[in-house]
Amino acid sequence: MTTTTLLKADGISRYYGSHRAVDNVSFEIKKGEVLGFLGPNGAGKSTTMKILSGNLSPNTGEITINGFDLLSQPKQAKAHIGYLPEQPPLYKELTVIEFLRFCSQINNINPSKRSQAVDSVIERCGLTDVSNRLIANLSKGYQQRVGIAQAIIHTPAVVILDEPTSGLDPIQIREIRQLIRDIATEHSVILSTHILPEVQMLCDRVQIINQGQLVFTDTIAALSQYMQVSNLFVTLTNPPNISTLQQLEGVLSAEQLSSNRFRLHYHPDHNPTENLLNKAVSLQWKLTELSPEHHSLEDVFMNIIQHESSAKPESM
Repeated sequence: MTTTTLLKADGISRYYGSHRAVDNVSFEIKKGEVLGFLGPNGAGKSTTMKILSGNLSPNTGEITINGFDLLSQPKQAKAHIGYLPEQPPLYKELTVIEFLRFCSQINNINPSKRSQAVDSVIERCGLTDVSNRLIANLSKGYQQRVGIAQAIIHTPAVVILDEPTSGLDPIQIREIRQLIRDIATEHSVILSTHILPEVQMLCDRVQIINQGQLVFTDTIAALSQYMQVSNLFVTLTNPPNISTLQQLEGVLSAEQLSSNRFRLHYHPDHNPTENLLNKAVSLQWKLTELSPEHHSLEDVFMNIIQHESSAKPESM
C-alpha cells in the first residue's frame, strides 16, 4: 500500500498585526486519505485552507504539494491543487458547461482532452440534467456541485474543501457527502468543517485547530478513544450505602443519581466491573443495570478545546 505524501505543511504561521490566526502549524496528508480539519468558528481553519491553496501567503513556514514548493514554485504546485472555498468561485451568468469549459482552459488541460474532462466531471458531480442551465438559476446544492466540479476538473493530487456542506438542506448534504466519498477514491482530500458527524462519516484522520494551533492530530478511532470514558451507570434494587460503593476496588468516587441508581467514576486502568458483579451477587444487591457512559464525538471535541484553552497562558 502506497504512503506517498502529497501535501506537507511545515511550521506555517499567519499573523494579522499581533493576532496569530495560524500559529506554527505542521502536518501532512498521504495519497488516498481524507483529512478532517476541525475547529470552532474563528479557530483558523479557513485561513489555513487559503494558505494551503496558495491564495494567502504565510508569514513563516513551508508547504510542499506533490513535491513542489508552493512558495518558490507556485505555478507547478498549484497545478496539483483543487480548491473549493466556503463561497464557491462561480461565474453565475454562464451555464454549467460554459463555466466548466472555461475552467478546463485556465487549468491548462490539453485542448484535445478538455471535452472529455468536462464531460467526466459533469457526470461525476451529477450535473448532467442541469449542464445547460445558468448557474445563477441553480439551487445552492447544485452550485456546490459545480464548485466541486471546478476543483477536480484537472484531476489534482490534493482537493481542499472548505465547509462544502455549509447552508445546504439535509438532502443536499447527503448528496454532497456521497460525492466527497467518490472523490476520495482518486484524490487526497482535506475537508475543513465544524460539523462533527461529517468528520465521522467521511474522514480517515482528523486534526483539531483552536486559537490558530493544532491541538489534536490522529485517526478517527483515536479521537473517539481520546477521552476514555471511565464511568459506569449502576442500578441496584437493594443498594448498599453509597460509601460502600465508593470503597469498591478501582472506584474513585460514586455519585447517587436516584434512590437506586449511581454513577461510578474509576481509573481507566482499573475497571471495577468484575469486583462490582461479585459484590452484587454475594451481598444480594440485585443488579439490574451496568452500563458504561458513552461520550459523543462532540463531547470529546469540546473537552479537547476546553482543556487546551485552559492550559494556555494568557497572552501578554
